[in-house]
Amino acid sequence: MNPVVYRRAMSENRYNLRQEDDGTWTVFDIFTGLPAEVNDVEQVGLDMEQADDLVDLLNLLYIKRRRGPVH
Repeated sequence: MNPVVYRRAMSENRYNLRQEDDGTWTVFDIFTGLPAEVNDVEQVGLDMEQADDLVDLLNLLYIKRRRGPVH
């Protein structure tokens, strides 16, 4: 069975979430397909709410880094 991947609308996003066969959720890097890491911990085995919130946070931080400092 293929994992369910939920696509986000914003094109600037780097992270997304997918449901694994066991029902848990993984936050992954859309460029590499690998699980995202926070403090060297892979973000796997999460419940949907945790994963969804983390995707939002990681994408926000990624967008801010890409845009650079505001002057």
